[in-house]
Amino acid sequence: MAVTSEVSTREAEVLTLVGEHLSNAEIGARLFISVRTVESHVSSLLRKLDMPDRRALALHAAATRAAGPRPAPALPKPLTSFIGRTRERAELTELIKTQRQVTAVGPGGVGKTRLALAVVADVAADFADGVWFVDLVPITSPDMCVVAGTVAMALGIGEQPGRGFDRAVLAALADRNALLVLDNCEHVRDGVAPFVEQLLAACPGMSVLATSRARLMVPFERVYTVPPMSLAGDGDSDAVALFMDRAAAGGWPPNHAMRDQVATFCERLDGVALAIELAAARWTTLGLDGLAAGLGDQLRMLSGGARADDRHRSVRAALDWSHALLESEDRMLLRRVSVFMTSFPVEAAADAAGLDKGAVAAGLARLVEQSLLVVTDTPTGTQFRALETIRQYGLEQLEAAGEVTDARAGHLRWCLAEAGDLSVVRTGWRARFDAAADDFRAALGWACEQPDRRSDAHGLARLLAPLMFTRHLTGESQWRYEQAAYLADDPAAAAELLRHAAAAAGCQGNGDDMYRLHHAAAEFAQRAGDSAGASIDLATAAASAYRFWGRFERIPAREDLVALIAEARRLAAAPTSAAPADIASAVAAGADTVQDSAALADIARSGAVTIDPARAEAARAAIALAEAVVLANPFGAPQGVTDVPAPEVISSAERAVELTHGTRDPFAESAALDALAAAQSRAGELRAAAATARRRIRLLSTTPDNPVGTHELVGALGQATEFGLGAGDLAGARRWGRQLAEHPMLAEVGHTATSRLLVADALAGNVDDVLAHSARFLEAWHREERPARSALGAAVAGVRMIHGLRDDYDAEREWTRVLQQLGTPATDADGYQAVFDALLMLHHGQPEDALERTELTPAEARTRVTGAWLPWYLALHAEAAAMTGNTSASDDLAQARTEVTGNPVATAIIDRAEALLAKDRDRLLSTATTFDAAGCIYQSARTRILAGGADAIEGAAMLTTLGLSRMTALVHL
Repeated sequence: MAVTSEVSTREAEVLTLVGEHLSNAEIGARLFISVRTVESHVSSLLRKLDMPDRRALALHAAATRAAGPRPAPALPKPLTSFIGRTRERAELTELIKTQRQVTAVGPGGVGKTRLALAVVADVAADFADGVWFVDLVPITSPDMCVVAGTVAMALGIGEQPGRGFDRAVLAALADRNALLVLDNCEHVRDGVAPFVEQLLAACPGMSVLATSRARLMVPFERVYTVPPMSLAGDGDSDAVALFMDRAAAGGWPPNHAMRDQVATFCERLDGVALAIELAAARWTTLGLDGLAAGLGDQLRMLSGGARADDRHRSVRAALDWSHALLESEDRMLLRRVSVFMTSFPVEAAADAAGLDKGAVAAGLARLVEQSLLVVTDTPTGTQFRALETIRQYGLEQLEAAGEVTDARAGHLRWCLAEAGDLSVVRTGWRARFDAAADDFRAALGWACEQPDRRSDAHGLARLLAPLMFTRHLTGESQWRYEQAAYLADDPAAAAELLRHAAAAAGCQGNGDDMYRLHHAAAEFAQRAGDSAGASIDLATAAASAYRFWGRFERIPAREDLVALIAEARRLAAAPTSAAPADIASAVAAGADTVQDSAALADIARSGAVTIDPARAEAARAAIALAEAVVLANPFGAPQGVTDVPAPEVISSAERAVELTHGTRDPFAESAALDALAAAQSRAGELRAAAATARRRIRLLSTTPDNPVGTHELVGALGQATEFGLGAGDLAGARRWGRQLAEHPMLAEVGHTATSRLLVADALAGNVDDVLAHSARFLEAWHREERPARSALGAAVAGVRMIHGLRDDYDAEREWTRVLQQLGTPATDADGYQAVFDALLMLHHGQPEDALERTELTPAEARTRVTGAWLPWYLALHAEAAAMTGNTSASDDLAQARTEVTGNPVATAIIDRAEALLAKDRDRLLSTATTFDAAGCIYQSARTRILAGGADAIEGAAMLTTLGLSRMTALVHL
């Protein structure tokens, strides 16, 4: 008689021990239960099985043991704790409950067995006859009979005459409700697959969970891909938890503060559980720095001592096991595709392997089945990838097979074609570039080391440089332009590439590199016989030193720049053979700048050389711009002169604009307009400066999105924002500032991107916008390790003021600390800092303090306050004087009015101050209309409060809507 389904698992255990003729006391000790409980189970068994006595019960137990499997034994108990895998555990559990055959697949060491053991422990109670666990590693033959025999031995089923193990197992399990776990099936799939298929057909109550590096390919199989340990959550990920747990076991627990570093380390291990555990075992001897240094050779580093299972002794051993299961053509394909750093399509693998695309596609599919490659669907098509440890293993095999050159050459061919195709930006461009970027870098690195691949290296670097710029990897773009230049055989091409590198350096805010690269471009231009081009490069280098002086670590001395301009003039006078041209036109075009035009004419008439008139004209314009920038110093570089009369500074810049306009080079003209706007600002002509900046933006609106154009456009937007503020055009300043904040190139440098917009919004009183953009500013500034850039000071001072207006003193102190860390120069104290301080003091009813904070006379202010801030400074000084009843208030107002002409907001502040002095309520309220039209909400509310009465209530409500605190109005009408 067979054990019925009414017999519980515990009763079955008691029955087995009764069959072994153990006493109740011995059974209780074996099962860790009391003797009284054993007696209760024995009585229940006698009743359920209809047995007369204990002797009959023992005979029944012995007969049952001979006919069928013994009760399911305890599952293997791991020696270490199970970490994480909450999602995977739940998903696999649900599959086992709903599907009869589940295969958990994944690469060696990913944690299939540990996950399976955790899950079957959870579901064991759902199977009345328990769970049997069978490890198939010891099997060497894939014959089904061998597999069945191994299962039979695990189940305690003996061999029966005339019946094979497969039939014996099926007969014994026919009426069982149990879960059979077949662990490590990959090397005997040909035997496991038919056995499982027969088992499921013959035993309707049985379920099978298999673990394998490849699926079994049987009907009704439900595959569950076991992923690497989760990396989500950075320092709180499953991968980090596993590393921390295993490292602590060595007696030296890692510091909790290191979790983010550990997360980065685990990410480089692809989250593979075995790799993480082996690395953690070396934590006490290598530390995290040593482990990270060993990542370049994971196969050597990730090894351990003796293990019960040699496959898990090291990552290499696990991969040797998988590699041995492959056919020779699949081994070849695996090592060939190991040259790919990240994901790759079938076409790329075909290039690297040198095989037909169809054959490669089939081979990749087989490698995926063996869990040696990961396959993903992307918007650009199916992509394959090898985990890093597998990739390094493949590279070793590639080296051993002597196939490195062929595979690398094929990889390079694909990279050249892919980079060329990416030169046209289409839908999905970014994802496609990101997927290939590391391969481009690897192919270029290899090609640079091969003397016979210099041309290919140059070609790939030249393609990669603009791609990097389009992807906003500006620093690497600069490097690739330089790399391409020094790989070029043509010096003229090298010079042009270095000019782009210089512009990319400018986009990075690296003035020193920009200056160096223009010098280098001049050297290559001279080698190419292009003396006019060399002249332009030297003149541009000289001009950049003062145009962008705030971006230099060390600004070149003025005498060095003057000498550079002189050399540019000399080169412009030299003959050039850049291109055939009409000689007479060339002489005419260069006559104004060439010192010895007669000598040039003689050379031209001799026919010894040809002169390109366009290059000569461009050289003349570049020299004129360098002279306007260096000799007149409109940008106020600290090394430059400061006593050149304003009309001369403007005239010099206007001449440069005229000459550059004639070249039809928008970038050269933009640079000249930059100088003109700066000159106009220094002369106090802020409306003209703002108009020039807008003209500059219009000029650049249709230029290519390359380093030169982007460098000029970003500068133009910043300039238009600043001079718009000076001219009181808050709406325009916010528009240009917003374009700057949203420019893709500045996406990763939010502090730089938002700095101009923050100033405009702070002056306008747009509190919500300031709070939103300041959060982006602060996050990016901290991410960049809090750079000390004085150019950011105005934005920080503006944010600090807004918090002061909100009475948020903690935030105000925080932004004060940021301002101190920026290293702002003392001169800024008389500019934006004074303006924002005075605005805050006036809000809190401290006009005496505001008057002291803006104590400079108009004459002093003109020399000490930066042009864009001068109207604001003088207007607030005049208002503070009027509110304090200062005896000089009328004179201050009169002088200030002449200085703020053209700035409607500053003019309205002065009008309001005069109305307060005259106690003219109607005139005071009329200024509110001006403020509203200018988009200056805060000043409009302030006007109403100063008017008193019902208007004051309306003004207070406006401040509340803005999110500002109540204003203290010591003076009102």
